[in-house]
Amino acid sequence: MDALAVTDRRVLWLHLLAVVGLLAVTYASIVPAMVAQWGEDPNYSHGFLVPLVSAYFLWERRQDLLTARPGGGLLGLPLLLAGLVLLAFGYAGTEYFTMRMSLVVVLAGIVLFWFGREVFRISAFSLGFLAFMVPLPYIVYDALAFPLKLMVAKYSVLCLKLMGVVVSREGNIIMFPTTVLEVADACSGLRSLVSLIALGVAYAMVSQKSLLPKLVLVALTVPIAIVTNMARVIVTGFLAQYYGAAAAEGFFHEFAGMAVFGLAMVLLLLSGSLLRRWS
Repeated sequence: MDALAVTDRRVLWLHLLAVVGLLAVTYASIVPAMVAQWGEDPNYSHGFLVPLVSAYFLWERRQDLLTARPGGGLLGLPLLLAGLVLLAFGYAGTEYFTMRMSLVVVLAGIVLFWFGREVFRISAFSLGFLAFMVPLPYIVYDALAFPLKLMVAKYSVLCLKLMGVVVSREGNIIMFPTTVLEVADACSGLRSLVSLIALGVAYAMVSQKSLLPKLVLVALTVPIAIVTNMARVIVTGFLAQYYGAAAAEGFFHEFAGMAVFGLAMVLLLLSGSLLRRWS
């Protein structure tokens, strides 16, 4: 009986290895293109960290995984098929987001179908976290970035006026007596928001014990990203008033971007600490 169980388990693993090989072939042209976009597009440079963070959370649950009872789950079959349908639709429409997101769904379906509900429950967060590595479609990104740019420009100009700076605004264009600045996509807050949400979810899982503080901490990433980028525009505008457009270009512009994200991380860590004390 034991020998039969060992044989069945070996067959199961052989089948799984065959499926993983087939999966690698299927996504051979999709995943490398996505990784290349992480390197080329600053909006999604956090994509390199997402699989590592996902693997870390899986490693943290390794004892649970070792003691879990493996067993096939038929519910995984519809999930697996749904992922393949997404992949087919993505190919048909040359829609990269759908093709890339299908990988997450297919992986979830494989885990549920081959290892059962208990293993799937333990690894569900790690699997779901992989969705953060998939870049948003540009049409969605632009639709979110445009109203954010207008809002950041509007309230930044309001703050500058309260500081005594002579300034006016037309849309996302901020005009000073000596120079003109544009609130671009990088200053809208969306770039840091995409990365900050992913980091916020991971940090919430590590730092908070109950569900409500986790949700609150993740929700706080939105105002933190917007406010810190607004501070970037205000400081840039204040310097541009006295030093011209050079204050908003070159090294200062790049340094301001890094400083803003660093400030956002500090505020996120502070919020997590306060929520942990409160809860």
